[in-house]
Amino acid sequence: MEIILKQDVPNLGHKDDTVNVKNGYATNYLIPQGFAILATASAKKIHAENMRQRAHKEENFRSEANLTVAGLEALEVIQIGAKTSSTGKIFGSVNNIQISEALAIKGFEIDRKNISIVGDDNIKEVGTYEADIKVYKNIHAKIKFEVISE
Repeated sequence: MEIILKQDVPNLGHKDDTVNVKNGYATNYLIPQGFAILATASAKKIHAENMRQRAHKEENFRSEANLTVAGLEALEVIQIGAKTSSTGKIFGSVNNIQISEALAIKGFEIDRKNISIVGDDNIKEVGTYEADIKVYKNIHAKIKFEVISE
């Protein structure tokens, strides 16, 4: 029986794959659980149209993400202020939340979960560091930021 998977199924396939399985597996498990639909002629047409539209939207998202990456990499060093001791140690730490706020001031709305500091997650000293920003699925930007004393 030919089916179209609606989500990833271990040892069978990924979402939107068309696979052949035994009749009992499809009718008793995959289709009732909502993991798959029967691959009829009309379902295949609808699936092909959905994949075409999804590819078009994906291309739009990718081009928009590439523009965002170009803008981020064109930024000069972002400065983040922190309260420090006389030796240059920060009271507390600088993390991806402060980087996200500094980017928001520059006009880039990046979720803090998509920002990772290269090397260490929490910065406890004044200096220049680098962060990796996940803009879209496999599209990343690297920015430099400087922690300064307030």
